[in-house]
Amino acid sequence: MKKLIFPILLILSLPLIYQSAPTEVLKLRTFDALIPVQQPSGNFVVLNITEDDVENEGGYPLPRRRLAEIQVELINKGALGIGWVMSFPQADRMGGDEVFSTTLGYAPSVIAMFEDGNGKYPKFTGTVVKGNDTGGMISSGVKENLNTLAKNTLQGLAIAPTEVDQLVRRIPLLVKTPSNEWIPAFGTQIYKALFKVKTYIITTNDNGIQEISIRGIPPIQTDSLGRKWISWVDTPQTDLKEMNVEGKFVFIGVTANGVMPQIATPVGLLEPHKIQAALAESLLIQDSPKIPDWSLAAELGIFLIFVSLSWLVLHYLGITLGLCMAIFLMLSTSYTGYTLIQKGILIDVSYTLIAMFITSAIAFYLRFREQFKLRLQIKKQFEHYLDPRQVKQLQKNPELLKLGGEKRFATFLFTDVRGFTALSETLEPEQVTYIMNKALTAQQTAVQKHGGMVDKYIGDAMMAIFNAPLDLDNHAERAISCAMDIQKNMIELNYVLVAKGIKPIQIGIGINTGYAVIGNMGSENRFDYTAIGDAVNVAARLESGTKDAGVDLLIGQSTQNEVEFDLITCEPISAKGKKEKLQVYTWDSNYH
Repeated sequence: MKKLIFPILLILSLPLIYQSAPTEVLKLRTFDALIPVQQPSGNFVVLNITEDDVENEGGYPLPRRRLAEIQVELINKGALGIGWVMSFPQADRMGGDEVFSTTLGYAPSVIAMFEDGNGKYPKFTGTVVKGNDTGGMISSGVKENLNTLAKNTLQGLAIAPTEVDQLVRRIPLLVKTPSNEWIPAFGTQIYKALFKVKTYIITTNDNGIQEISIRGIPPIQTDSLGRKWISWVDTPQTDLKEMNVEGKFVFIGVTANGVMPQIATPVGLLEPHKIQAALAESLLIQDSPKIPDWSLAAELGIFLIFVSLSWLVLHYLGITLGLCMAIFLMLSTSYTGYTLIQKGILIDVSYTLIAMFITSAIAFYLRFREQFKLRLQIKKQFEHYLDPRQVKQLQKNPELLKLGGEKRFATFLFTDVRGFTALSETLEPEQVTYIMNKALTAQQTAVQKHGGMVDKYIGDAMMAIFNAPLDLDNHAERAISCAMDIQKNMIELNYVLVAKGIKPIQIGIGINTGYAVIGNMGSENRFDYTAIGDAVNVAARLESGTKDAGVDLLIGQSTQNEVEFDLITCEPISAKGKKEKLQVYTWDSNYH
């Protein structure tokens, strides 16, 4: 499971690194949903020339004399300036160009230009670049207005480039010609007209454009291409009948069907003059949304950190706790992304959340499968050696059986049928099997009764552990009580054997307490739960010493220190691997 994290991270990161179309669309739609709605500044108004207006004037285009009348009327109504989001490349056949040109000079005014891919560009001056002349979008060509009209007003490019999903969100404040000359956008020219300034200052860094300054308003933060993210402010609207324009700059455009193209935006289809009004509003918003140059690095960093953590918590903390932590990480990631967007820093975490969900689902499945297999393995290994309740506890907590084991203080019990080899030579195989099954079952029953675990059977011998794998109070006393019950069960078994004409059997038992390494010994796929250590070896030696000591049970000194039983002191015995004799004890048969 550990080895899978790196290929999963690599595969999931590729759409983010290469900015695939689905990833980019997801990012943009997330921004659309979370960017806070801004209130209008109160400086602008949109004037719509409606279907009825066009019909009353006999169709479109409206005569230039009529446009001049509208210009004058707006000025008389108190308009601070007028932006005509229309282009005038041809002369008016009714001869009203000079009149309209004159009225354009009565107030700060801007007329629009549109791109048409003709490879022609008007000449503009007044752009100063601080830094390297880098960044900016290249225009394909501009359809110019009549010189007659352009001489008394400013011109701005009413451009609205779309994103990968064909929606308008970012508009460049200036665009470049192939010869590195700059053409200002309509929305920026209105400020130049209002404040009567002649110069834009473009500040660049190594990545491209950083900000654009126009005297009269705070510096405008842009992306490296000079684009400004649009806040879709609900600018007030009026018409030719009402003309509620006092103290405002007016954006004029046509809403009559089939005249001006409607452009798709996150808030629906809008005419060009409404989009340019939104751009002008956005330039006044402090801390307005921006995709920083380092956004991809930040998104990739967030992706790697949180996706990796989602995998790791499920791998190391188990299913329940890991799942809770994974959900917490997803909520934390969501909150981080939401907070950044609310502050105008457009860093997307939506793809990271999807990747976290995918990663968590894979990790959850693998972890569940791993634990399911482990539970089956635990049941297979322990169901015959532990009480069913203990087996269920181990299945609920498989981490208690980590590969490699742990140092643990426990009591160890060894048994052996004396003279069984010689006895088996005198019996039929069926009788040998019968005796062995009955004897080991009687021992196992006693071990489970007192909370111990049968570790293994070795021929006619048995090894049991008390205080592992589960904690067990008074494990030394329980082991001795178990030994007493084993001997009692052997007495009952011998009655049955004698009745069948078989010689009775005798069990030798050794008990010792101490530290040992207890746990799964083996490979990850095949293990054996057992104990290794000197305390275990001493218990085995004590069982071997029962015959020479002339008793059925020998108890080590360390076990005697842990119990309150009235034990009988025996003569010290020699044990293999021990230089000094071992002080041993046996039980008082009257106690039980």
